[in-house]
Amino acid sequence: MSNPLEFEFMVRALIGGVMSGAIAPSLGLFIYLRRLSLVADTLAHVALMGVAIGLIVNVFPPMTALIAAIGAAVAIEVMRSRQILPGDAALAVFLYSSLAVAVVIIGYSDGFNSDLFGYLFGSILTVSSIDLWLLFGLGVITVGFVMIFFSELAQTSFDIDLARTNGIRVDLINLGLAVLTGATITLSMRVVGVLLVGALIIVPVLAALRLTTGLRQTLFVSILIGVVSAVTG
Repeated sequence: MSNPLEFEFMVRALIGGVMSGAIAPSLGLFIYLRRLSLVADTLAHVALMGVAIGLIVNVFPPMTALIAAIGAAVAIEVMRSRQILPGDAALAVFLYSSLAVAVVIIGYSDGFNSDLFGYLFGSILTVSSIDLWLLFGLGVITVGFVMIFFSELAQTSFDIDLARTNGIRVDLINLGLAVLTGATITLSMRVVGVLLVGALIIVPVLAALRLTTGLRQTLFVSILIGVVSAVTG
């Protein structure tokens, strides 16, 4: 029996799984601590709407999905921080409205096609070199963001008022986290699919919290669980 890693598409799939599995939980830890676990599912549905729009207007779907997800992430954060809507209400508005728009577009295009199914359920064996470079760039930015602003992310996750008292730019930190989350969900869709990308962000964090005590340990273990889950899955 031949070695699967002899095939280039298997190598790309493995690398894509490792990068997605590492990036997603590193942001998911701070999302969970903010009690915004459902933001991952919400942005995944928004990204699906973006994919549907891209397919029907014949534009590169990941680009339209990225714009939609980041725009929704910023809008949700603005609504939540300015108390225009409670956090859970803002998530519900974007989740159901984007799902409705996606259903209308899919119906207009005579139902699902193979490309849309690939984003919905994931198609890790079709991950391209462009997908890997985009994931690599996102990974570098995410690692830099978490390492540089780890203390700020931790403080804003546990006590926003204390963070503001300490001079932390809470709005900018939250906005950066929201943008990176939207980008992570969009670029990970080809690897794990819209239906599971939220699980990859949150579930490894929940598992790590059961195994560790310190925040840095939890971050490391959640990344490890995420990578193992993506590769074995």
